[in-house]
This record gives sequence, structure tokens and C-alpha cells, in this order.
Amino acid sequence: MDINSIRKIFDIYDGVMKWNELVENNITVRIIENLINQRYVEKMKFGYYQWIDNPIFSEPILINKLFPDAIICMESALQYYKYTDRTPSAWNIAVDKNSSKSRFRIEHPIVKPYYIPSEQMSFGVDLIEIENVKLKIFNRERTIIDCLRRENKMDAEVFNKAIQAYIKDPRKNIPRLMDYAKRLRIEYKVRRMIGIWL
Repeated sequence: MDINSIRKIFDIYDGVMKWNELVENNITVRIIENLINQRYVEKMKFGYYQWIDNPIFSEPILINKLFPDAIICMESALQYYKYTDRTPSAWNIAVDKNSSKSRFRIEHPIVKPYYIPSEQMSFGVDLIEIENVKLKIFNRERTIIDCLRRENKMDAEVFNKAIQAYIKDPRKNIPRLMDYAKRLRIEYKVRRMIGIWL
């Protein structure tokens, strides 16, 4: 199998292939080792390989491939909703609290995982597109609730701007916000911090 043929196979998978996908396409261990030695391919983490100079490479593709179970949250969600003008230093992703921590020890893209009980992963989730890649994200209300729950761990300016931006957002949904607040047991804080502005 020549380099161009293998490159075309990688392109089908957006430049990132899992081990089982390599096997299905008859790309053997020996072939992969040669490609790595020739600097065509790099091992991203266990079981994942990336074509190095792939022109369609993008971080959303990698997030989707490496962490299909993850949900964009916190500062990354705030940025998507334009509730902050700061670009997070890492992709903030919510994952099941039972996820293996070693999954997230990668050099690129940089991720900041938030380990959440599985029952809290099941509500407030929307599907969006970033750079033509479908990703899961917590909706506006769930994002604000999570920020309120983690206020002490957030930058004060980011937190305050996010709350004010949500209050001014015509697309906010206060009944949904209060439903999430009840589920996550922070009704009092929500009424105290947001109720006064409504």
C-alpha cells in the first residue's frame, strides 16, 4: 500500500484514525510504524493516530474523535454563547466521573475535564456545529447553573460578565434555569444572584 493510498484513507476519517479503523482498512502495525518513523503519522494517544500535515485538521474534529462522550461546558460554553470575550486556554469538557483520567493526558488539543456524575450528564445538552463538526454542549441555562455552582473556582470577572450577559440575553429561559437549579439543589443561590435582575 503506497503513501498516497494511505493518505486518502486517513482523509476519509478527517485525518485521525482509531486502531480498529486501521485494522478494518488493512493498515498493519508494521505500516503504521513505518509511517511514524517517516513522520507522516503521529500517535496521539493509545489507539489513536493522526496524519501530521492533514489540511482539514481542526481541534473540533479531534475533540469529537477523541472524546465522543464529552460535553462542552464552563468557559468553552460561555465563549460559544458569547457570554465571555476570553478564549479559554483549554477545551472545557464535561465527562462521566468514572472516566479514566489518563484519557485526557494529551498534548493537543489541551483539554480540561470536569468529572460529573452520570445522572447530571443527561440533561441540558444541545447539539451544535463548530467548523462543520457536530459537538455536544450544555445549553445556556445549564452552563449558567454550572458557573454558579463553581463560582469560587472561576475568575471573578469572567463569572460576573457571564451572569450579566445571560440576564441580558433575549434567548434565556428562566423556567428551565429554575428547573435545573432545583435538580442541582442551588435554587436559593439562583434566586439571590439572578432573581434580583429579573
